Amino acid sequence: MGSCLQLTKSKSEMSCIKHSARISEVLTSVLVHVWAASIRQHPCAGILCDVQRSLWNFRAARWDLRCSQRGRAYLKSLLLGQSHWALLDPGEAKNLPTYPGPNKMRDCYCTVNLDQEEVFRTKIVEKSLCPFYGEDFYCEIPRTFRHLSFYIFDRDVFRRDSIIGKVAIQKEDLQKYHNRDTWFQLQHVDADSEVQGKVHLELRLSEVITDTGVVCHKLATRVLECQGLPIVNGQCDPYATVTLAGPSRSEAKKTKVKKKTNNPHFDEVFYFEVTRPSSYNKKSQFDIEDVDEVDKMEIRVDLWNASNLKFGDEFLGELRLPLKFLRQSSSYEAWYFLQPRDNGNKSLKPDDLGSLRLNVVYTEDHVFSSDYYSPLRDLLLKSADVEPVSASAAHILGEVCREKQEAAIPLVRLFLHYGRIVPFISAIASAEVKRTQDPNTIFRGNSLTSKCIDETMKLAGMHYLQVTLKPIIDEICQVHKPCEIDPVKLKDGENLENNRENLRQYVDRIFTVITKSGVSCPTVMCDIFFSLRESAAKRFQGDPDVRYTAVSSFIFLRFFAPAILSPNLFQLTPHHPDPQTSRTLTLISKTIQTLGSLSKSKSANFKESYMATFYDYFNEQKYADAVKNFLDLISSSGRRDHKSIEQPILLKEGFMIKRAQGRKRFGMKNFKKRWFRLTNHEFTYQKSKGDHPLCSIPIENILAVERLEEESFKMKNMFQVIQPERRVLYIQANNCVEAKDWIDILTKVSQCNKKRLTVYHPSAYLNGHWLCCKATADNTPGCTPCTGGLPANIQLDIDGDRETERIYSLFNLYMPKLEKMQEACGSKSVYDGPEEEEYSTFIIDDPKETYKTLKLIIEGVGTLEQEHAQYKRDKFKKTKYGSQEHPIGDKSFQTYIRQQSEISAHSI
Repeated sequence: MGSCLQLTKSKSEMSCIKHSARISEVLTSVLVHVWAASIRQHPCAGILCDVQRSLWNFRAARWDLRCSQRGRAYLKSLLLGQSHWALLDPGEAKNLPTYPGPNKMRDCYCTVNLDQEEVFRTKIVEKSLCPFYGEDFYCEIPRTFRHLSFYIFDRDVFRRDSIIGKVAIQKEDLQKYHNRDTWFQLQHVDADSEVQGKVHLELRLSEVITDTGVVCHKLATRVLECQGLPIVNGQCDPYATVTLAGPSRSEAKKTKVKKKTNNPHFDEVFYFEVTRPSSYNKKSQFDIEDVDEVDKMEIRVDLWNASNLKFGDEFLGELRLPLKFLRQSSSYEAWYFLQPRDNGNKSLKPDDLGSLRLNVVYTEDHVFSSDYYSPLRDLLLKSADVEPVSASAAHILGEVCREKQEAAIPLVRLFLHYGRIVPFISAIASAEVKRTQDPNTIFRGNSLTSKCIDETMKLAGMHYLQVTLKPIIDEICQVHKPCEIDPVKLKDGENLENNRENLRQYVDRIFTVITKSGVSCPTVMCDIFFSLRESAAKRFQGDPDVRYTAVSSFIFLRFFAPAILSPNLFQLTPHHPDPQTSRTLTLISKTIQTLGSLSKSKSANFKESYMATFYDYFNEQKYADAVKNFLDLISSSGRRDHKSIEQPILLKEGFMIKRAQGRKRFGMKNFKKRWFRLTNHEFTYQKSKGDHPLCSIPIENILAVERLEEESFKMKNMFQVIQPERRVLYIQANNCVEAKDWIDILTKVSQCNKKRLTVYHPSAYLNGHWLCCKATADNTPGCTPCTGGLPANIQLDIDGDRETERIYSLFNLYMPKLEKMQEACGSKSVYDGPEEEEYSTFIIDDPKETYKTLKLIIEGVGTLEQEHAQYKRDKFKKTKYGSQEHPIGDKSFQTYIRQQSEISAHSI
């Protein structure tokens, strides 16, 4: 199922399409982990098992989040549009070649590229041939791509950084490495092989009769346009050369250069004389005249970037077509993927460049319009009201999935979208508490309840973490105070008592900001904590502390402690901390976890004697009282004063290029690089980070945030921030991923503005008219509907249909377990004795109700399965190879065609 779709649709466009005809979208998920050999020596290895397990739960939990911080990335597509989601973890490389100098070490960094477009860069690891990065990058990919590539660079202070090697995975090959750790050898990088994009050609072979009565064959080659060419050194000024080549001839022609675009429209025709003139004869045909020579001819189209550098123009890709295929049809028009040059596949030793370890998870779904999912969706949303809850569809999904996390992610997002998350979690938590025998083990397992609460905290609590922990985490990362308290690990010149004091101050400050942050805790989290507290207190009435431990096991163990341990996973820092800082954060995390646990024998929580000694600083009652007051506050209902939390929260910042807004009547509206900063109060830009703002736009003055068509300024990745009085700020982001991130977050913070626009102009107002609708008045209302806002109560754009489709896919995947569970219900109803071993893994409190629900699930899944099969048959019939959506050379589509042919043959 190829990602062959072309134009990204807005949310409002998606809604319009969904409710018209039967439309499908493609959701693909990509999760990439890049680790390496020395992972076990990572400084975080000594963390307590519970915190480490919580951290990995959080890592896994970011599986399919559309706007999640990590995760199983979903690629969302419509028939005319596609956007991709990816999580990429550049971890480590090993055995890199030595530097040709006396030091032999290298200063390396890794970039993540979609084809040739860089979308992420790690920190630089200095003086190492086995660099550890340990960084995670999650993004939405708003375009199709052919390769997911990782490049290892060696920094050079005086010259351009040199590329050591790369790992490039074709999109159609991602499935081969699904959920497997794989070592990839770094490959040599040859400029001739670094290609991307596609070209639209029309070829016509005609027989021409001259005035003298002789005939010859001429080839007309029309280069119409290209799409998705790479941007080289920040610019793309492409042109094409067209060459007719044969054993004894070569004739080349060239198009005009198109400035500042990687989607050039050429529409130029070139004529070539293919055969020698001969006496005219009605029987004279191409297939008998000079056939041997013509069969060896080919037409070659090369794309180049017109460069001003002394090194010459850069090669962008080529296409070679033999003329003999025109013998069957004299005219042919198609799209083609550009290919590397022949000398781009040099056989070089792969072993001398080192290697990179990756783990890739890749899934793909089709999403129909809402009405197709109504039966299954309604069945799921009723889960909170089913008695017992173990007989509900949502609980059954958790029972049949191999990992509870698989079920928790789409369930939480679906229930959040429809405002049913609190009653659902309350129901499954109450059922789990009733089954718990020991209050000390409450919510300690990896149950569906625990996973759902983890997922909810991750979705709803990200801004809460930012405002609570980010300032102190930033200070720890920048100041680098020594905090090592293990006498064995002390460095020369360090003092143990000074280190303990440094660590104690950090722990005190973080503990204080956490316990004082109760008023900022998101409402949905507080409502869930209130439910947990009430259920636990009712079940274990003889234990006065259970109402606290039920909440602290989530807020401290699964939320704050993992965020402190690995702040880069929670967007608190851009990169993985250095080893010294990471060790400091590990010690802080362990102490905070123990403080929040309220256990009676806290020293026993530490295996290391130096940690038990250090914890003596915090054995005072005031710490336990502060934790209980904090837990009381966040688990109380209706206690929040929203005005008290209206403080500026930094949401995003970074350099971008902006066009002057025209505040002055005269003067050039030029483009300048500026530092942009977005808080929940205002959107500003200044010359450099820390400077006084040159312009400030209050959030309430942002009326719309939309993409800007490339043709406006011949610049890619542009968007517009529309303000009152039709004033527009045009901005260019560094890449497509960053542009999408800025548009998303600006839309989120301004979505509740009362004066938001409903229509906008997708192009700029230049030379006295709007380029899109040609209207001449600059205050003309927009000509295109604005993209829809995001749900005001959730900081994510959640698509309920997509989540229901994911749940359908899981039910379909685990259909054998559903059938086995039906058998278990029958067995329990008829034979009320000891359970058979194969049925003992299922929780079935009411066999009759559970059986009814299972029957409805299987019927709903079967109906959707038939719809998917019909859609695939229809798509197979309508799809044309060589179209803009499926260019010739699309290997993923060729694989799809082969699979569908096999399926059709099998059904016949």
